[in-house]
Formats: sequence, C-alpha cells, structure tokens
Amino acid sequence: MRLHPAHRLSPSFLVQGIVTVVLALFAAPALAGETAGAGTESRLHNLRQLTFGGENAEAYFSFDGKALIFQSTRDGLQCDAIFRMDSDGGHVRQVSSGKGVTTCSFIAPDNQSIIYASTHLGGDACPPKPDYSQGYVWPLYPDYDIFKARPEGGDLRRLTDSPGYDAEAVYSPQGDRIVFTSARTGDLELFLMDPDGGNVEQITDTPGYDGGAFFSRDGQWLVWRASRPTGEALADYRRLLGQGLIRPGRLNLYIMNLQQRRPIQLTDNDAANFGPYWHPDGEHIIFSSNMHNPKGRNFDLFLINIHTRKLERITYYEGFDGFPMFSHDGKTLVFASNRQGKARGETNVFIADWR
Repeated sequence: MRLHPAHRLSPSFLVQGIVTVVLALFAAPALAGETAGAGTESRLHNLRQLTFGGENAEAYFSFDGKALIFQSTRDGLQCDAIFRMDSDGGHVRQVSSGKGVTTCSFIAPDNQSIIYASTHLGGDACPPKPDYSQGYVWPLYPDYDIFKARPEGGDLRRLTDSPGYDAEAVYSPQGDRIVFTSARTGDLELFLMDPDGGNVEQITDTPGYDGGAFFSRDGQWLVWRASRPTGEALADYRRLLGQGLIRPGRLNLYIMNLQQRRPIQLTDNDAANFGPYWHPDGEHIIFSSNMHNPKGRNFDLFLINIHTRKLERITYYEGFDGFPMFSHDGKTLVFASNRQGKARGETNVFIADWR
C-alpha cells in the first residue's frame, strides 16, 4: 500500500493497495503526444519512457543504478505483480509468482536479494475490491506479509508473520535494517527489523497512518508520509481501520533521526503529499503532491529543503507524476507518470538525468 494517495498513490493510494486506487482516483487520463510545459522541467534532462502500457509504478533503483524493480498490472494480469528490468528499460521479467497481489518491492544494496509484500498465502486469486458504500476507501488486505527472495524471485522466505497488514518495506542503504508499515498494534505504524525479519522494533506511536518510509543515504534518517486525524476524522479512521480499510485524505511528510527518535513535520498543508525520497546530499527530499489544488487530480513532483522548507516545483505535467527516486549517486531520477499514456489510467515509468 505505498501511498499511493494519489498514488497509484502507485498511481493509486498505494499501487493496488494504494497504488492502484490512487492511480484510478487521481490520475487524469493523458493523451498520446501530451508533454509537460515546454522549458519548465529544467531539472530533468534526457527524459526517457521505460514502460509502455498497463499500470506501472513504484520503480526503485538497485544500489548500483543498473536495475529497477517495480510493480505492474500488464499482459492479462488482474492485479499487481513484481517485475525487474535494466535501467534502460530492457530485460523486463516478472520476479513474483503471479499469485495474490503484490506491492512495495525493493532491491538489497548488495543485489543479493529483493523484498516485497504479497497476499499469496491467503489465496492465489487477487483479493476482492473494497465495498465503496462507505465512500472512497482503500483496502488494507490482512493477508499482506513481507517476503524476501533471491534477485530473480527464487527461494521465497517470509519475513513477517503477524495478524493484519504488513507492507511498504525498504532496505537501508547499508543493508542492515528494513523499515516497514504494520497494523499489528491496531494502528498503522512504522517498524524496523533486521534483514532476516528479527529484532522488530516499533518507531512511531501516534494515531493515524504512518507509511511509505525511506532511509537517508547515510541510514541515519527516515522520511515518510503520515495522516494525523483528530475528532470525528480520527473516529472515522479508527472505525474503517477496524474493517481493514482506510480513507485517503490529507497526508503530510515527516522526518526522523533514528538516534533521537523525534518526528519532525516537514510539510503542513491540506494536500496529499506522498512518495518522499531523500536526495543523496541529505538536505533535500523529492515528493509528489497536489498542493496547488488539494481536491484536484494533478500531482507534480516537488523538491524541499529540510532546513529552510524552501520548495521547488520539478514537474508541470497536467496529470499524475509520482513515486520519485534518485539513484544513489544523485545523477538520475526515476518516477511514474500518466504522460504519454494512450489509455485512461495508463501509468508508465520514466527516467531522466538530474540537473
């Protein structure tokens, strides 16, 4: 359920959990030939499209920048599976079993393993869609657990085994820890664990959704998205959570030093801010937001200075841009977008040199 709030906040709230939902909800259909405003995306050079057709999102680099792992609904698949490809878009292959629904994949820094969340232990079929009689909601499938596999998907091993939703897992750049989101306490909180699933430690404890966390390049900080509902909104959040559902809404970004363990709010607006990722300099974070129209479907990429809070708009496409990630040398940016889509809801992976 990578936020996709807007994200299929994958381009759904989280690709399938959020991704798929967000894509459908927030991503306006793009027309073939549409481009972002000419001359406005000056940070992006040599923009290339890597996937063509279907719903593709949450593409993340290997540590050496030579490969990408992503989730995709394509080629007759009814829900997301995990794929790998070279960073030039070549050698695309599926690395998950195709059973259940999968989300939130990541490659270990040593490239010797991958992790992702899957519902396959709960059944081979895609889980049912949520009941929308209570409005627009995202499902938190209780069968989601986090799994570790070899680089091409073999030797699948279960890392989490608790009742309820476990997903949104990523490695630290040092490979010594994994951060993930879990509903095991009755709320959606962030946890750390060892790469083998041991030494689980809760690190957030505030009512509301905490998810989509990523480590800084030095492994000392986290950035994530969070909701902080109060009053009637909190009561609604808890009621839906008890039914395995969440209602997408306002999300702000937080950062935390892992030694001090004090969350610091980075954004403060009524928008859906999600998909944050650290620039290797440790001073800037790129993310997706509809801050210019919180009720609209236009999500663009923004860069924020964590010290001054100065914002820089990176993309200007009138549709969905989300799930950005810098390569570890900071020279390349990958993200998902509806631009150039030939069908409603089509989302593809793009890569560009970063200026």
